[in-house]
Amino acid sequence: MKVLVTGACGYKGSVLVPKLLAKGHSVVALDTQWFGNFLPEHAKLTVLKQDVRQVAEIDLDGIDSIVHLASVANDPCGDLDPKLTWEISALATMQLADMAYRKGIKHFVYASSGSVYGVKDEAQVTEDLVLEPISEYNKTKMVSERVLLSYADKMAVQIVRPATVCGLSPRMRLDVSVNMLTMQALKNGVITVFGGDQTRPNIHIDDITDLYVFLLENPQHTGVYNAGFENISILDIAHMVSQKIKAKIEVTPSNDPRSYRINSDKLLATGFKPKKTVSDAIDEIINRYQQGELVDQDRWYNLKWMQQEVLK
Repeated sequence: MKVLVTGACGYKGSVLVPKLLAKGHSVVALDTQWFGNFLPEHAKLTVLKQDVRQVAEIDLDGIDSIVHLASVANDPCGDLDPKLTWEISALATMQLADMAYRKGIKHFVYASSGSVYGVKDEAQVTEDLVLEPISEYNKTKMVSERVLLSYADKMAVQIVRPATVCGLSPRMRLDVSVNMLTMQALKNGVITVFGGDQTRPNIHIDDITDLYVFLLENPQHTGVYNAGFENISILDIAHMVSQKIKAKIEVTPSNDPRSYRINSDKLLATGFKPKKTVSDAIDEIINRYQQGELVDQDRWYNLKWMQQEVLK
């Protein structure tokens, strides 16, 4: 199979692409490389430094499937430049879907977000609930989902609403909750928690990337799937970290009361099974840091890096 992966040099893409190559697939990796390129050289890998907004310049000849990861990731980054966010995360998706259909591509996997639901009171946030996105980031994901579902009778469309991802990647992120709190403990001996009662669903990066591979290999499972297996409060995550690293927890007031939970029973019914946990992610980050192979640096924080290097 020849797979186009957009956003291939990002946090998830840098873990996904080697897995696809290991499975024997050919990969075309498309990315602006704002945060660099950490992909390995491989005979079956073509890396294109391209902007997904320039859809007309993307060569889809010979492509069997698309995994569309490219977007301006997370709420703060999406709010930096709303126009840029809509162009990348919604308009480009619409244009790529249309071009894929015109080229006869039969399989499209889209990385949405578990945050499209907004704030819900329901204990079980399932795929059939009304979407009430709050931020520009969430809104572009919802719009892109609806665009892609309009092609569901023309190609296999699989939409994944992931929880907050945690764990190691060659293109690391230290601005997501588990990774951030673990690095604070390692570097400062203090974990700062804003509020703490907010709940976040979580998924290990190995599980979310395994899921994309699973969906590529099982196009019969179409539609929308939540992907998150541990709904944990921010304070509880901090306690999990402090049990592994001696660190003080400081709780300060927060003006962000948002809590997100998701139920992934629909995904589990397909036969997909997660293999790792938040605890595994914490252990792996600690180990890599203590070996001197993980260093805290600005490029691992999307907002900071975009402000310094992308939108300067």
